[in-house]
Amino acid sequence: MTDRPCDAIRVAAVDDDRMLLDGLCSWLEKVPSLQLLASAPTVADLLAGPGREADVVLLDLLLRDGSAPESNVTRLCAAGPRVLVISTHAAPADVVDTIAAGAAGYLTKDHALDRLVDVIGEVAAGRAVHSPEMAFALAHDDRPERPRLAPRELQVLLDYASGLTLKATARRAGISPQTAKWYLDQVKEKYQRVGRPTFTKLDLAARVREDRLHLAGPDG
Repeated sequence: MTDRPCDAIRVAAVDDDRMLLDGLCSWLEKVPSLQLLASAPTVADLLAGPGREADVVLLDLLLRDGSAPESNVTRLCAAGPRVLVISTHAAPADVVDTIAAGAAGYLTKDHALDRLVDVIGEVAAGRAVHSPEMAFALAHDDRPERPRLAPRELQVLLDYASGLTLKATARRAGISPQTAKWYLDQVKEKYQRVGRPTFTKLDLAARVREDRLHLAGPDG
């Protein structure tokens, strides 16, 4: 086995598709910055072994044991690891439920290895994961108390509510401060339409906490 740097990110995987799981594990073992601790077909099996010491767990959304995706996320988060949900395809409601339960992000399984490695690094560092799949699911969450936020609105909201200045939020999104402010005004209006008054930066941060969205770490 290739020696790993002492700061390698410890990864584990829960998936009951043996072929996909073996392929994923073989894939990850070739990445020096990652240390694959364990893989298992269920959350219970993973937590019974060394996988509970992982920094990041890759969790398949739907497992054949019938376990609820959000319950699996809750159990893993309670044990310590951060959770990245992955799947072939999923209903937006299932994805939203896992995010609400504490998952740090969601990706489909058709991404290239480089993208998966980058996302694992972001999750391990405690940063928000702005994936198109997660943004799509959140935008199509049809519960009446949740506004439908476009992907760029969600990104600007998360960055600004995390403590970034308007200028830094705009720079991170690659837009002007005026455009970032326009997106934030749209977000405020959408929350107000569903009966949740939102006027200030503190209000925006409160909505993010209430909806269990994920705050990005300030980077300047």
